[in-house]
Amino acid sequence: MELRDFINPDKENDMTTGKKVARRKLSLLELATELGNVSKACAIMGYSRQQFYEIRRNFQTFGSEGLLDRLPGPRGPHPNRVDEAVETAILDHSLKCPSHGPLRVAQQLVLQGIQVSAGGVRGVWSRHNLLTRHERLLRLEKTAREQKLELTDEQVRLLERFSPEFRERHIETRHTGDLVAVDTFFVGTLKGVGRVYMQSVIDCFSRYAFGRLYTSKLPVTAVHVLNEDVLPFFEAHEARIETVLSDNGREFCGRPDRHPYELFLQLEGIEHRTTKVRRPQSNGFVERLHRTLLDEHFRIKGRQRWYESLEEMQKDLDAYLQRYNTERPHQGRGMNGKTPLDVFLKGIPKTGADKNKGTGKAA
Repeated sequence: MELRDFINPDKENDMTTGKKVARRKLSLLELATELGNVSKACAIMGYSRQQFYEIRRNFQTFGSEGLLDRLPGPRGPHPNRVDEAVETAILDHSLKCPSHGPLRVAQQLVLQGIQVSAGGVRGVWSRHNLLTRHERLLRLEKTAREQKLELTDEQVRLLERFSPEFRERHIETRHTGDLVAVDTFFVGTLKGVGRVYMQSVIDCFSRYAFGRLYTSKLPVTAVHVLNEDVLPFFEAHEARIETVLSDNGREFCGRPDRHPYELFLQLEGIEHRTTKVRRPQSNGFVERLHRTLLDEHFRIKGRQRWYESLEEMQKDLDAYLQRYNTERPHQGRGMNGKTPLDVFLKGIPKTGADKNKGTGKAA
């Protein structure tokens, strides 16, 4: 075999740096053969005699591959790289839930029997240019648009990496219904419908959440979600709301003897507390709920579906909240990975009869 047989002259323009170095070494060997003088060939090509003999030995031992410079370290994929099946599972999960961080993805896959670390997840993302949440959302949008895939929402969520509340401003609650936070959240504008608002309600003890969409933010909408969704649910589980925490919005606050929301709370025997003006973090429970809804529902659904009515949006929101309350593990303060429904049921204050039943005493 000729020395130049392993180089295709038609592809000289496409040669990498490594191949260019290999060709220079090959030229050194050819020149030494033509001149019959190793020292003169080394002087012309700029190599030492020691380098010449090392290059010739590598060529005689390994052939053309011996002329390529090789950096120390593992050849091919790193031995600690996750296998192909795990990498596929990571990419599939990131397509379904692009807002999940590496720790959440790793924990979710562990629950499915796939062992991988958060670092392994980041390694896969790095190789596929998916390190940022924005890049993963763009991938979801591109896949849904070009490949016409019908994506299912995997809403069984991971234990979040950080507490959902602001730790330095945490509000202590004692039991279910001790404090319920409410707020109005602007979702967006729906073509043909107009502005869409969500009346959000969350039990601060259990993080059990309610949400209903409206086209306006009036006191009647704030009353409606309490009367139709929240109070019936509490009554069905023999629990009651003691205090409601809201901001100072007009839909919540007004003259106690005239304002519909204030009058409704008085009729139900519920205390009304308000946050400090221009301090939304003092109602951190519901603010964190809004961020979760944005990351895990609205921003994803907005890229998957074209809504034409408020009813369609409400149906998807109800399905998400059902999974949020009953299936999604929660790592908020005191939650320890439990679902909001579990904590809600266990946090209902016991009556005197229930306490005596547990101790064996007569009521």
